[in-house]
Amino acid sequence: MGGDHGPAVTVAAAVAFANREPDVEFLLVGLEADIQSELKKLHATQHPRLKIIHASEVIEMHDPIEVALRRKKDSSMRVAVTQVKEGMAQACVSAGNTGALMAVSRYVLKTMQGVDRPAICSMLPNQKNLPTYMLDLGANVDCEPVHLHQFAIMGSALVSALEGKERPTIGLLNVGEEDIKGNDVVKKTAQLLREDHERGLLNFYGNVEGDDIFKGTTDIVVCDGFVGNVTLKAVEGLGRFVKMTLTKSFKSNFLNILGAVIARGALKSISRTMNPSNYNGGSLLGLRGLVFKSHGSADKYSYEWAIQRAFDAAKNDVLARISTSMAKLMPVADPVSSDNNDLPVQKTA
Repeated sequence: MGGDHGPAVTVAAAVAFANREPDVEFLLVGLEADIQSELKKLHATQHPRLKIIHASEVIEMHDPIEVALRRKKDSSMRVAVTQVKEGMAQACVSAGNTGALMAVSRYVLKTMQGVDRPAICSMLPNQKNLPTYMLDLGANVDCEPVHLHQFAIMGSALVSALEGKERPTIGLLNVGEEDIKGNDVVKKTAQLLREDHERGLLNFYGNVEGDDIFKGTTDIVVCDGFVGNVTLKAVEGLGRFVKMTLTKSFKSNFLNILGAVIARGALKSISRTMNPSNYNGGSLLGLRGLVFKSHGSADKYSYEWAIQRAFDAAKNDVLARISTSMAKLMPVADPVSSDNNDLPVQKTA
């Protein structure tokens, strides 16, 4: 029910994905009448692998976390996450309110052992034609060194599971490569990561700058959610700006149109690489269940990619593999934590 377009996008994407992937089943959670209406438009009311789970309430994009947690207990978001908790679904995908999704998921599923705050992790393209995993992308705008340290551990576990890399490289996003650069949080985080590197627990490359994300300098880039979300939105905006500028230029006169026809193959390749839709779907790392966040503005094509991320993670048993890796890497948690596992109070973007 979430996102800018609601069931018009999410249901259509689910139907399209189900039609091309025989191993998937969908629980479509939300207002039953609205979902049935979309299925009717798509001639999919009798689809054997689509089931509707009715939820009487919807968390709006502007709803505060308190409303999502305490007032709308039968929201589509909460009911969907509960399906994961109860083992009825292997993953949840939502385009809804990011802060609400994080809070509800944390409240219902709880965090993994040793994790104070879940983080949003997603992929970005790089010039090595490989993904750069980046986190946090908006779940926690205010972080302490211990949180960034945990993000690095979770990111390392995820990349190891998905990419088959035993020791993926970790970069800490900073305003310069030198150790003296950055604020106190970044400097203290770097010290924690260097200590792990010296013990052979993590493969810490060091500080990286913004351009290193797309150079593919490291497999993972770690930052707080404020920096990560701003970076992500700026990159997506730049990608769309470049595409719009190229399209406008190639249509400006006959010779440019002819050049576009000749370069059609190369232009399609560039579009596939730079299209933000191809990288939609961020994993909420650190939870005891798989939850994926789609952009609220996602269209059908983009939302299908978020579903694909969740499907791949579930099919490859990523959650169990991350849990195993994190049990080895995560330091023993302080028994007195400032973040209560049952009361998700972290700030969100």
